[in-house]
Amino acid sequence: MKYPRLLVDNKVRTLTHFSGIAGGVVSQPYFEAHFGLVTPDGAIDKEKDIQVSSNVVSVLQAGAFFGAVGSPPVSSWLGRRWALVAFTVVLTTVAGGSRGIGYIYGGRIVSGIGVGGISAIAPAYVAECAPKNVRGRMIGLFQAMIAVGVMVSYFVNLGVGLHLGNSEMVWRVPFGLQLVPAGLMCIGLLTVKESPRWLASKGLVKEAIRNLAYFRKASYDSLAVQHEMAEIEAAIQEEKEGRSGVGLHQAFFGKGNFVRFVIAFTIFVFQQWSGQNSVGYYAPQIFSSIGYMGTKASLLASGIYGIMKVLATMAFIFFAVETLGRKLSLFISAIGMGVMFFIVGAILKVYPVNDVSPGQQPSQASQAMAAMLYVYVCFYSLGVGPLPWVYVSDIFPTRTRHYGLAVASGTQWLFNFVVSKVTPTLIADLGYKLFFMFAVIDICGIATFATLIPETKGRSLEEMDIIFGAVSNETRKAFIERQERQLQHELNEMTPEGSHQIKL
Repeated sequence: MKYPRLLVDNKVRTLTHFSGIAGGVVSQPYFEAHFGLVTPDGAIDKEKDIQVSSNVVSVLQAGAFFGAVGSPPVSSWLGRRWALVAFTVVLTTVAGGSRGIGYIYGGRIVSGIGVGGISAIAPAYVAECAPKNVRGRMIGLFQAMIAVGVMVSYFVNLGVGLHLGNSEMVWRVPFGLQLVPAGLMCIGLLTVKESPRWLASKGLVKEAIRNLAYFRKASYDSLAVQHEMAEIEAAIQEEKEGRSGVGLHQAFFGKGNFVRFVIAFTIFVFQQWSGQNSVGYYAPQIFSSIGYMGTKASLLASGIYGIMKVLATMAFIFFAVETLGRKLSLFISAIGMGVMFFIVGAILKVYPVNDVSPGQQPSQASQAMAAMLYVYVCFYSLGVGPLPWVYVSDIFPTRTRHYGLAVASGTQWLFNFVVSKVTPTLIADLGYKLFFMFAVIDICGIATFATLIPETKGRSLEEMDIIFGAVSNETRKAFIERQERQLQHELNEMTPEGSHQIKL
Protein backbone atom coordinates (compact mmCIF):
# COMPACT_ATOMS: atom_id res chain seq x y z
CA MET A 1 0.00 0.00 0.00
CA LYS A 2 1.03 3.65 -0.18
CA TYR A 3 2.57 3.95 3.29
CA PRO A 4 3.88 7.51 2.86
CA ARG A 5 0.40 8.77 2.05
CA LEU A 6 -1.16 7.17 5.07
CA LEU A 7 1.66 8.61 7.13
CA VAL A 8 0.63 12.06 5.89
CA ASP A 9 -2.82 11.42 7.28
CA ASN A 10 -1.38 10.23 10.58
CA LYS A 11 0.24 13.63 10.97
CA VAL A 12 -3.16 14.96 11.91
CA ARG A 13 -2.74 13.88 15.49
CA THR A 14 0.32 16.08 15.84
CA LEU A 15 -2.15 18.97 15.72
CA THR A 16 -4.21 17.84 18.66
CA HIS A 17 -1.48 17.79 21.21
CA PHE A 18 -0.45 21.32 20.61
CA SER A 19 -3.08 21.40 23.37
CA GLY A 20 -0.23 20.10 25.52
CA ILE A 21 1.51 23.41 24.95
CA ALA A 22 -0.95 25.25 27.17
CA GLY A 23 0.39 23.86 30.44
CA GLY A 24 3.80 25.37 29.69
CA VAL A 25 2.40 28.67 28.48
CA VAL A 26 0.42 29.39 31.64
CA SER A 27 3.47 28.70 33.80
CA GLN A 28 5.49 31.46 32.10
CA PRO A 29 6.12 34.44 34.43
CA TYR A 30 5.14 37.04 31.81
CA PHE A 31 1.82 35.28 31.14
CA GLU A 32 1.07 35.23 34.87
CA ALA A 33 1.90 38.91 35.25
CA HIS A 34 0.05 40.03 32.09
CA PHE A 35 -3.21 38.32 32.98
CA GLY A 36 -3.28 39.43 36.61
CA LEU A 37 -2.18 36.19 38.30
CA VAL A 38 0.42 38.02 40.41
CA THR A 39 -0.51 39.91 43.56
CA PRO A 40 0.81 43.46 44.23
CA ASP A 41 3.53 42.06 46.49
CA GLY A 42 4.88 39.88 43.64
CA ALA A 43 3.47 36.54 44.84
CA ILE A 44 1.37 34.23 42.68
CA ASP A 45 -2.36 34.31 43.38
CA LYS A 46 -2.67 30.54 43.77
CA GLU A 47 -6.45 30.33 43.49
CA LYS A 48 -6.61 32.48 40.36
CA ASP A 49 -3.55 30.80 38.86
CA ILE A 50 -5.14 27.37 39.25
CA GLN A 51 -8.40 28.61 37.72
CA VAL A 52 -6.77 30.21 34.65
CA SER A 53 -4.34 27.31 34.16
CA SER A 54 -7.11 24.72 34.16
CA ASN A 55 -9.34 26.88 31.93
CA VAL A 56 -6.72 27.55 29.24
CA VAL A 57 -5.93 23.83 29.01
CA SER A 58 -9.43 22.42 29.40
CA VAL A 59 -11.53 24.65 27.10
CA LEU A 60 -9.87 23.06 24.07
CA GLN A 61 -10.97 19.64 25.35
CA ALA A 62 -14.51 20.96 25.79
CA GLY A 63 -14.63 22.08 22.18
CA ALA A 64 -13.04 18.82 21.06
CA PHE A 65 -15.80 16.83 22.76
CA PHE A 66 -18.48 18.55 20.69
CA GLY A 67 -16.38 18.23 17.54
CA ALA A 68 -16.00 14.49 18.11
CA VAL A 69 -19.65 13.69 18.88
CA GLY A 70 -20.79 15.86 15.98
CA SER A 71 -18.46 14.26 13.44
CA PRO A 72 -20.49 11.14 12.38
CA PRO A 73 -22.98 12.90 10.06
CA VAL A 74 -20.18 14.97 8.52
CA SER A 75 -18.01 11.88 7.96
CA SER A 76 -20.94 9.88 6.59
CA TRP A 77 -21.98 12.65 4.21
CA LEU A 78 -18.66 14.03 2.95
CA GLY A 79 -16.51 10.94 3.31
CA ARG A 80 -13.46 10.53 5.49
CA ARG A 81 -11.06 12.65 3.44
CA TRP A 82 -13.21 15.75 2.89
CA ALA A 83 -14.53 15.63 6.44
CA LEU A 84 -10.92 15.83 7.62
CA VAL A 85 -10.37 18.84 5.37
CA ALA A 86 -13.46 20.57 6.79
CA PHE A 87 -12.42 20.07 10.41
CA THR A 88 -8.86 21.17 9.62
CA VAL A 89 -10.23 24.51 8.41
CA VAL A 90 -12.08 24.90 11.73
CA LEU A 91 -8.86 24.02 13.57
CA THR A 92 -7.06 27.06 12.17
CA THR A 93 -8.99 29.43 14.45
CA VAL A 94 -6.45 31.13 16.72
CA ALA A 95 -6.95 33.97 19.22
CA GLY A 96 -3.97 35.91 20.50
CA GLY A 97 -5.52 37.31 23.67
CA SER A 98 -4.84 40.98 22.92
CA ARG A 99 -8.30 41.83 24.26
CA GLY A 100 -8.15 39.62 27.30
CA ILE A 101 -8.03 36.02 28.43
CA GLY A 102 -11.58 35.45 27.17
CA TYR A 103 -10.41 35.66 23.56
CA ILE A 104 -7.85 32.93 24.21
CA TYR A 105 -10.61 30.79 25.70
CA GLY A 106 -12.85 31.40 22.69
CA GLY A 107 -10.16 30.66 20.11
CA ARG A 108 -9.22 27.41 21.83
CA ILE A 109 -12.86 26.27 22.05
CA VAL A 110 -13.34 26.73 18.29
CA SER A 111 -9.98 25.10 17.55
CA GLY A 112 -11.03 22.27 19.83
CA ILE A 113 -14.06 21.54 17.64
CA GLY A 114 -11.69 20.94 14.74
CA VAL A 115 -9.37 18.85 16.87
CA GLY A 116 -12.24 16.68 18.10
CA GLY A 117 -13.59 16.03 14.62
CA ILE A 118 -10.15 15.10 13.34
CA SER A 119 -9.49 12.77 16.26
CA ALA A 120 -12.70 10.84 15.54
CA ILE A 121 -12.32 10.58 11.76
CA ALA A 122 -8.57 10.10 11.24
CA PRO A 123 -8.24 6.66 12.92
CA ALA A 124 -11.33 5.43 11.07
CA TYR A 125 -9.81 6.53 7.77
CA VAL A 126 -6.47 4.87 8.48
CA ALA A 127 -8.12 1.65 9.71
CA GLU A 128 -10.28 1.44 6.60
CA CYS A 129 -7.30 1.84 4.27
CA ALA A 130 -4.61 -0.22 6.04
CA PRO A 131 -4.01 -3.97 5.48
CA LYS A 132 -4.91 -6.09 8.49
CA ASN A 133 -1.35 -7.32 9.07
CA VAL A 134 -0.04 -3.77 9.68
CA ARG A 135 -3.25 -2.02 10.74
CA GLY A 136 -2.15 -1.79 14.36
CA ARG A 137 1.15 -0.26 13.36
CA MET A 138 -0.50 2.29 11.08
CA ILE A 139 -3.05 3.40 13.66
CA GLY A 140 -0.34 3.34 16.32
CA LEU A 141 1.37 6.10 14.38
CA PHE A 142 -1.62 8.15 15.47
CA GLN A 143 -0.26 7.99 19.05
CA ALA A 144 3.28 8.54 17.79
CA MET A 145 2.20 11.87 16.36
CA ILE A 146 0.66 12.72 19.73
CA ALA A 147 4.04 12.06 21.30
CA VAL A 148 5.81 14.17 18.68
CA GLY A 149 3.36 17.02 19.24
CA VAL A 150 3.86 16.86 23.00
CA MET A 151 7.65 16.83 22.65
CA VAL A 152 7.60 19.78 20.23
CA SER A 153 5.27 21.72 22.52
CA TYR A 154 7.63 21.31 25.48
CA PHE A 155 10.63 22.59 23.55
CA VAL A 156 8.63 25.41 21.96
CA ASN A 157 7.71 26.53 25.47
CA LEU A 158 11.33 26.24 26.56
CA GLY A 159 12.64 28.20 23.57
CA VAL A 160 9.98 30.90 23.83
CA GLY A 161 10.58 31.21 27.56
CA LEU A 162 14.31 31.66 27.02
CA HIS A 163 14.19 34.09 24.08
CA LEU A 164 10.75 35.73 24.08
CA GLY A 165 9.86 35.44 27.73
CA ASN A 166 9.21 39.16 28.29
CA SER A 167 6.60 39.76 25.61
CA GLU A 168 3.19 38.61 24.45
CA MET A 169 5.00 36.26 22.06
CA VAL A 170 5.35 33.92 25.00
CA TRP A 171 1.82 32.69 24.25
CA ARG A 172 1.16 34.03 20.74
CA VAL A 173 3.93 31.96 19.15
CA PRO A 174 3.02 28.62 20.79
CA PHE A 175 -0.71 29.00 20.09
CA GLY A 176 -0.12 30.26 16.54
CA LEU A 177 2.15 27.37 15.60
CA GLN A 178 -0.87 25.09 15.19
CA LEU A 179 -1.41 26.78 11.81
CA VAL A 180 1.75 25.12 10.45
CA PRO A 181 0.73 21.45 10.81
CA ALA A 182 -2.84 22.39 9.84
CA GLY A 183 -1.58 23.76 6.53
CA LEU A 184 0.60 20.71 5.94
CA MET A 185 -2.35 18.47 6.63
CA CYS A 186 -4.58 20.21 4.08
CA ILE A 187 -1.89 19.79 1.45
CA GLY A 188 -1.35 16.16 2.41
CA LEU A 189 -5.04 15.32 2.20
CA LEU A 190 -5.07 16.37 -1.45
CA THR A 191 -2.61 13.55 -2.23
CA VAL A 192 -4.60 10.66 -0.71
CA LYS A 193 -7.63 8.73 -1.92
CA GLU A 194 -10.99 8.17 -0.24
CA SER A 195 -11.59 5.16 2.00
CA PRO A 196 -12.66 2.17 -0.13
CA ARG A 197 -14.95 0.98 2.66
CA TRP A 198 -16.78 4.31 2.81
CA LEU A 199 -17.16 4.28 -0.98
CA ALA A 200 -18.58 0.75 -0.86
CA SER A 201 -21.06 1.78 1.84
CA LYS A 202 -22.35 4.47 -0.56
CA GLY A 203 -22.73 2.01 -3.44
CA LEU A 204 -19.67 3.29 -5.35
CA VAL A 205 -18.28 -0.21 -5.78
CA LYS A 206 -16.11 0.36 -8.84
CA GLU A 207 -14.37 3.34 -7.31
CA ALA A 208 -13.99 1.38 -4.08
CA ILE A 209 -12.26 -1.47 -5.94
CA ARG A 210 -9.97 1.00 -7.68
CA ASN A 211 -8.97 2.67 -4.40
CA LEU A 212 -8.52 -0.65 -2.60
CA ALA A 213 -6.21 -1.84 -5.35
CA TYR A 214 -4.31 1.45 -5.10
CA PHE A 215 -3.77 1.04 -1.35
CA ARG A 216 -2.73 -2.61 -1.77
CA LYS A 217 -0.37 -1.85 -4.69
CA ALA A 218 -2.12 -4.53 -6.73
CA SER A 219 -4.29 -4.90 -9.80
CA TYR A 220 -8.01 -4.45 -9.27
CA ASP A 221 -8.61 -7.97 -10.62
CA SER A 222 -6.10 -9.69 -8.31
CA LEU A 223 -7.48 -12.47 -6.12
CA ALA A 224 -6.45 -10.74 -2.89
CA VAL A 225 -8.22 -7.50 -3.81
CA GLN A 226 -11.29 -9.39 -5.00
CA HIS A 227 -11.54 -11.38 -1.76
CA GLU A 228 -11.09 -8.35 0.48
CA MET A 229 -13.65 -6.40 -1.54
CA ALA A 230 -16.04 -9.32 -1.28
CA GLU A 231 -15.64 -9.28 2.51
CA ILE A 232 -16.39 -5.56 2.61
CA GLU A 233 -19.42 -5.90 0.35
CA ALA A 234 -20.68 -8.95 2.25
CA ALA A 235 -20.69 -7.07 5.55
CA ILE A 236 -22.50 -4.11 4.00
CA GLN A 237 -25.06 -6.13 2.07
CA GLU A 238 -25.69 -8.40 5.03
CA GLU A 239 -26.65 -5.37 7.10
CA LYS A 240 -28.85 -3.92 4.37
CA GLU A 241 -30.73 -7.17 3.80
CA GLY A 242 -30.97 -8.29 7.38
CA ARG A 243 -31.77 -5.02 9.12
CA SER A 244 -32.76 -2.58 6.38
CA GLY A 245 -29.83 -0.25 7.03
CA VAL A 246 -28.43 1.19 10.21
CA GLY A 247 -30.34 3.67 12.30
CA LEU A 248 -29.04 5.07 15.55
CA HIS A 249 -30.85 2.46 17.65
CA GLN A 250 -29.54 -0.44 15.57
CA ALA A 251 -26.04 1.04 15.45
CA PHE A 252 -25.83 1.19 19.24
CA PHE A 253 -28.05 -1.67 20.39
CA GLY A 254 -27.98 -4.16 17.51
CA LYS A 255 -26.67 -7.66 18.10
CA GLY A 256 -23.01 -7.55 19.07
CA ASN A 257 -22.87 -3.75 18.92
CA PHE A 258 -23.54 -2.49 22.43
CA VAL A 259 -20.59 -4.31 24.01
CA ARG A 260 -18.27 -2.64 21.51
CA PHE A 261 -19.48 0.80 22.51
CA VAL A 262 -19.02 -0.14 26.17
CA ILE A 263 -15.43 -1.19 25.44
CA ALA A 264 -14.77 2.04 23.50
CA PHE A 265 -16.12 4.13 26.38
CA THR A 266 -14.34 2.21 29.13
CA ILE A 267 -10.93 1.96 27.51
CA PHE A 268 -10.75 5.73 27.01
CA VAL A 269 -12.01 6.53 30.51
CA PHE A 270 -9.17 4.40 31.85
CA GLN A 271 -6.66 5.99 29.47
CA GLN A 272 -7.56 9.50 30.59
CA TRP A 273 -7.32 8.55 34.28
CA SER A 274 -4.08 6.59 33.88
CA GLY A 275 -2.06 9.66 34.89
CA GLN A 276 -0.46 10.48 31.56
CA ASN A 277 -2.61 13.48 30.75
CA SER A 278 -2.00 15.00 34.15
CA VAL A 279 1.74 14.59 33.69
CA GLY A 280 1.58 15.56 30.01
CA TYR A 281 -0.47 18.74 30.25
CA TYR A 282 1.05 19.95 33.49
CA ALA A 283 4.56 18.53 33.15
CA PRO A 284 6.24 21.79 34.24
CA GLN A 285 4.08 21.94 37.37
CA ILE A 286 4.51 18.19 38.03
CA PHE A 287 8.29 18.39 37.77
CA SER A 288 8.27 21.49 39.97
CA SER A 289 6.31 19.53 42.57
CA ILE A 290 9.01 16.83 42.72
CA GLY A 291 11.89 19.28 43.03
CA TYR A 292 12.68 20.75 39.60
CA MET A 293 11.98 24.31 40.62
CA GLY A 294 12.16 27.33 38.31
CA THR A 295 10.63 27.68 34.86
CA LYS A 296 13.71 26.65 32.90
CA ALA A 297 14.47 23.56 35.00
CA SER A 298 10.89 22.28 34.93
CA LEU A 299 10.48 22.92 31.19
CA LEU A 300 13.78 21.19 30.40
CA ALA A 301 12.77 18.16 32.49
CA SER A 302 9.43 18.19 30.63
CA GLY A 303 11.24 18.24 27.28
CA ILE A 304 13.29 15.19 28.21
CA TYR A 305 10.04 13.49 29.24
CA GLY A 306 8.64 14.26 25.79
CA ILE A 307 11.70 12.80 24.05
CA MET A 308 11.40 9.58 26.07
CA LYS A 309 7.73 9.32 25.09
CA VAL A 310 8.46 9.69 21.38
CA LEU A 311 11.28 7.11 21.39
CA ALA A 312 9.26 4.57 23.37
CA THR A 313 6.18 5.00 21.22
CA MET A 314 8.13 4.58 17.99
CA ALA A 315 9.87 1.47 19.32
CA PHE A 316 6.56 -0.10 20.31
CA ILE A 317 4.81 0.70 17.03
CA PHE A 318 7.55 -0.64 14.79
CA PHE A 319 8.67 -3.66 16.81
CA ALA A 320 5.93 -4.81 19.20
CA VAL A 321 2.35 -3.84 18.34
CA GLU A 322 1.90 -6.61 15.75
CA THR A 323 3.85 -9.23 17.75
CA LEU A 324 2.74 -8.89 21.38
CA GLY A 325 -0.90 -8.35 20.45
CA ARG A 326 -3.40 -5.92 21.94
CA LYS A 327 -4.24 -7.66 25.23
CA LEU A 328 -0.73 -8.50 26.43
CA SER A 329 0.65 -5.08 25.50
CA LEU A 330 -2.13 -3.33 27.42
CA PHE A 331 -1.64 -5.55 30.48
CA ILE A 332 2.16 -5.09 30.64
CA SER A 333 1.78 -1.36 30.11
CA ALA A 334 -0.74 -0.93 32.93
CA ILE A 335 1.26 -2.94 35.47
CA GLY A 336 4.47 -1.08 34.67
CA MET A 337 2.78 2.32 34.91
CA GLY A 338 1.22 1.48 38.27
CA VAL A 339 4.49 0.28 39.76
CA MET A 340 6.31 3.44 38.65
CA PHE A 341 3.63 5.67 40.16
CA PHE A 342 3.76 3.78 43.45
CA ILE A 343 7.53 4.33 43.58
CA VAL A 344 7.21 8.06 42.79
CA GLY A 345 4.49 8.50 45.43
CA ALA A 346 6.50 6.64 48.06
CA ILE A 347 9.66 8.68 47.41
CA LEU A 348 7.70 11.95 47.46
CA LYS A 349 6.08 10.98 50.77
CA VAL A 350 9.42 10.18 52.44
CA TYR A 351 11.37 13.03 50.80
CA PRO A 352 8.99 16.01 50.37
CA VAL A 353 10.30 18.91 48.29
CA ASN A 354 8.30 21.82 49.71
CA ASP A 355 11.38 23.75 50.77
CA VAL A 356 13.40 23.56 47.55
CA SER A 357 14.30 27.01 46.15
CA PRO A 358 14.31 27.97 42.45
CA GLY A 359 17.74 27.47 40.91
CA GLN A 360 18.77 24.94 43.52
CA GLN A 361 20.14 21.64 42.23
CA PRO A 362 17.42 18.97 42.43
CA SER A 363 18.04 16.45 45.21
CA GLN A 364 18.83 12.80 44.59
CA ALA A 365 15.27 11.95 45.56
CA SER A 366 13.93 14.39 42.95
CA GLN A 367 16.24 12.94 40.32
CA ALA A 368 15.03 9.45 41.21
CA MET A 369 11.39 10.51 40.88
CA ALA A 370 12.11 12.14 37.51
CA ALA A 371 13.79 8.91 36.38
CA MET A 372 10.74 6.91 37.45
CA LEU A 373 8.48 9.24 35.45
CA TYR A 374 10.69 8.70 32.41
CA VAL A 375 10.38 4.91 32.85
CA TYR A 376 6.66 5.36 33.43
CA VAL A 377 6.15 7.08 30.07
CA CYS A 378 7.96 4.21 28.37
CA PHE A 379 5.45 1.76 29.86
CA TYR A 380 2.63 4.10 28.85
CA SER A 381 3.87 4.04 25.28
CA LEU A 382 3.84 0.23 25.28
CA GLY A 383 0.06 0.02 25.44
CA VAL A 384 -2.17 2.47 27.28
CA GLY A 385 -1.08 5.31 24.98
CA PRO A 386 -1.45 3.90 21.44
CA LEU A 387 -3.62 0.82 21.94
CA PRO A 388 -7.00 2.40 22.75
CA TRP A 389 -7.00 4.05 19.31
CA VAL A 390 -5.79 0.84 17.66
CA TYR A 391 -8.32 -1.35 19.44
CA VAL A 392 -11.35 0.88 18.96
CA SER A 393 -10.51 1.34 15.27
CA ASP A 394 -10.29 -2.47 15.03
CA ILE A 395 -13.59 -3.52 16.56
CA PHE A 396 -16.19 -1.49 14.65
CA PRO A 397 -17.34 -2.49 11.13
CA THR A 398 -17.76 0.08 8.37
CA ARG A 399 -21.45 0.66 8.98
CA THR A 400 -20.96 1.80 12.61
CA ARG A 401 -17.30 2.88 12.68
CA HIS A 402 -18.06 6.60 12.53
CA TYR A 403 -20.43 6.20 15.49
CA GLY A 404 -17.91 4.09 17.42
CA LEU A 405 -15.00 6.45 16.85
CA ALA A 406 -17.21 9.42 17.75
CA VAL A 407 -18.12 7.79 21.07
CA ALA A 408 -14.50 6.86 21.71
CA SER A 409 -13.13 10.26 20.77
CA GLY A 410 -15.93 12.08 22.59
CA THR A 411 -15.22 10.04 25.74
CA GLN A 412 -11.54 10.77 25.41
CA TRP A 413 -12.08 14.51 25.11
CA LEU A 414 -14.78 14.66 27.79
CA PHE A 415 -12.58 13.01 30.40
CA ASN A 416 -9.55 14.80 29.00
CA PHE A 417 -11.43 17.98 29.87
CA VAL A 418 -12.30 16.71 33.35
CA VAL A 419 -8.74 15.55 34.09
CA SER A 420 -7.12 18.74 32.79
CA LYS A 421 -9.61 20.83 34.76
CA VAL A 422 -9.07 19.09 38.09
CA THR A 423 -5.35 18.27 37.87
CA PRO A 424 -4.06 21.63 39.21
CA THR A 425 -6.37 21.23 42.21
CA LEU A 426 -5.33 17.60 42.70
CA ILE A 427 -1.65 18.53 42.59
CA ALA A 428 -2.20 21.21 45.22
CA ASP A 429 -4.49 19.15 47.48
CA LEU A 430 -3.21 15.57 47.22
CA GLY A 431 0.54 15.89 46.74
CA TYR A 432 2.12 12.44 46.77
CA LYS A 433 -1.31 10.78 47.08
CA LEU A 434 -2.03 11.81 43.48
CA PHE A 435 0.54 9.27 42.27
CA PHE A 436 -0.93 6.54 44.48
CA MET A 437 -4.37 7.25 43.04
CA PHE A 438 -3.13 6.83 39.47
CA ALA A 439 -1.23 3.66 40.44
CA VAL A 440 -4.40 2.02 41.75
CA ILE A 441 -6.33 2.95 38.60
CA ASP A 442 -3.59 1.52 36.37
CA ILE A 443 -3.16 -1.81 38.18
CA CYS A 444 -6.66 -2.54 39.44
CA GLY A 445 -8.55 -0.98 36.55
CA ILE A 446 -6.64 -1.09 33.27
CA ALA A 447 -4.72 -4.33 33.85
CA THR A 448 -7.91 -6.16 34.84
CA PHE A 449 -9.78 -4.72 31.86
CA ALA A 450 -7.01 -5.96 29.51
CA THR A 451 -7.66 -9.55 30.53
CA LEU A 452 -11.38 -9.32 29.64
CA ILE A 453 -11.35 -7.97 26.08
CA PRO A 454 -10.94 -10.20 22.99
CA GLU A 455 -7.75 -10.17 20.91
CA THR A 456 -8.02 -8.51 17.48
CA LYS A 457 -4.47 -8.75 16.14
CA GLY A 458 -4.31 -10.03 12.57
CA ARG A 459 -8.10 -10.10 12.06
CA SER A 460 -9.85 -8.18 9.30
CA LEU A 461 -12.30 -5.41 10.14
CA GLU A 462 -15.11 -7.50 8.70
CA GLU A 463 -14.27 -10.39 11.06
CA MET A 464 -15.15 -8.25 14.08
CA ASP A 465 -18.85 -9.05 13.66
CA ILE A 466 -17.96 -12.72 14.10
CA ILE A 467 -15.74 -12.07 17.14
CA PHE A 468 -18.47 -10.07 18.89
CA GLY A 469 -21.30 -12.41 17.92
CA ALA A 470 -23.17 -10.12 15.52
CA VAL A 471 -23.14 -12.84 12.86
CA SER A 472 -22.08 -16.48 12.64
CA ASN A 473 -19.01 -17.56 10.73
CA GLU A 474 -21.13 -19.72 8.40
CA THR A 475 -23.49 -16.87 7.54
CA ARG A 476 -20.62 -14.53 6.78
CA LYS A 477 -18.91 -17.10 4.53
CA ALA A 478 -22.13 -17.53 2.56
CA PHE A 479 -22.41 -13.76 2.04
CA ILE A 480 -18.76 -13.56 0.98
CA GLU A 481 -19.18 -16.32 -1.60
CA ARG A 482 -22.22 -14.62 -3.03
CA GLN A 483 -20.44 -11.25 -3.17
CA GLU A 484 -17.41 -12.80 -4.84
CA ARG A 485 -19.62 -14.07 -7.66
CA GLN A 486 -21.30 -10.69 -8.02
CA LEU A 487 -17.98 -8.88 -7.83
CA GLN A 488 -16.52 -11.09 -10.55
CA HIS A 489 -19.36 -10.04 -12.81
CA GLU A 490 -18.67 -6.35 -12.08
CA LEU A 491 -14.95 -6.87 -12.69
CA ASN A 492 -15.70 -8.36 -16.09
CA GLU A 493 -17.46 -5.10 -16.96
CA MET A 494 -14.34 -3.17 -15.92
CA THR A 495 -12.06 -5.02 -18.37
CA PRO A 496 -11.09 -3.47 -21.73
CA GLU A 497 -13.76 -5.60 -23.42
CA GLY A 498 -16.41 -4.28 -21.04
CA SER A 499 -18.21 -1.00 -21.09
CA HIS A 500 -16.56 0.51 -18.00
CA GLN A 501 -12.82 0.32 -18.37
CA ILE A 502 -10.98 1.92 -15.47
CA LYS A 503 -7.34 2.97 -15.57
CA LEU A 504 -5.44 2.39 -12.34
